[in-house]
Amino acid sequence: MELMVLLNALVTRLLFVLHSLIGVWRVTAVKKEPKYWLLALLNLLLCLETGLTLKFKQGRGYKWFSPAIFLYLICTVPSLWLLEIHHGTQYCGNEPGAVQVNISNQDFNQSRDSSHGSEGMDHHIIQTAKVFVNQLSTICETVWTLALHQTFLLLLVVGRWLLPIGVEITRDQLSQLLLMFVGTAADILEFASETLDIEDVRKNYALINAILAVWTWSMLQFPLDLAVQHIGCKPSGSARRIPSLLLCRYSAELWNIGVSLFIQDGPFFIVRSILMGHFRIFNQMLVFFTAKNILVVTLQLYRLAVIMLDFRVTILQKSRKGEVCCCPCEPYEARTHATSHHDNEMKEFVAFPPKEESQAPSEDH
Repeated sequence: MELMVLLNALVTRLLFVLHSLIGVWRVTAVKKEPKYWLLALLNLLLCLETGLTLKFKQGRGYKWFSPAIFLYLICTVPSLWLLEIHHGTQYCGNEPGAVQVNISNQDFNQSRDSSHGSEGMDHHIIQTAKVFVNQLSTICETVWTLALHQTFLLLLVVGRWLLPIGVEITRDQLSQLLLMFVGTAADILEFASETLDIEDVRKNYALINAILAVWTWSMLQFPLDLAVQHIGCKPSGSARRIPSLLLCRYSAELWNIGVSLFIQDGPFFIVRSILMGHFRIFNQMLVFFTAKNILVVTLQLYRLAVIMLDFRVTILQKSRKGEVCCCPCEPYEARTHATSHHDNEMKEFVAFPPKEESQAPSEDH
């Protein structure tokens, strides 16, 4: 096992565990009930996945799916749910969203003086850490929740970048996937923060749960790598059917369209339309992002129509020429076999040209 692969696999999962524990700590501090520390037991699943990945995959990733990202979602999403439901019950200072952090030198000097002597340097470090944690606890709850949302999405992108890739995905595909994840993370953060910050939404417990459910549903696209990979098809009779060929040739594009329509922009548009149509909630940003969702959904449907028309024209051209409709993601041997068979026929045709019809004898002869 390569050293860098092992290091990346362990460091990335350690970051996931630390961030999840910070979320559990915030839930316990806000709820003031130690029983919420039981949420930290979810990280045992991530530890188990780490051991299995190191043993069977030598630290590398899987095809089409990232178990580490999926388990990180399982460990962190419950904490964010509880924080959002408990949102707004803590005093936030004079200004909304103000960060109340005042770590003075006097606090550190007092901890240093009290630890000087027999206690030693270890006690000084512990006291300093306690002062720092106490000051962090004074930060407004809303600021903590937003910070956890932001770091959560950033860690999803950075963690996917740091995780060792498998043999089935190339670095070019990984770079495309990361660029897509950056835009996706920005849209998801905007949806959660913009809708949940509305005062009328905060008064409706059912609306909060519905928005968080859609937000959780949209997060499920991060463990999947289908957006940049072709499914692949075998050169069998069933694989040459029209739906199989369409899925084989345009699998990545169809997955992107499906994610936009059913996981991200489609559900976001439905939620915002309900807020404006049924609950009569209007503001400038809500109207703008609703129009953006409509535009994206329309463009995705237009893209789907273009793909279907292009595929239909390709099938018709192939059928008229009598060619075998090979999918570009079929195994190379199948395509080379079809090509070599066609070349052999051409060689036989050249070696044995068709006999010319004998000309009729002229009258002069």
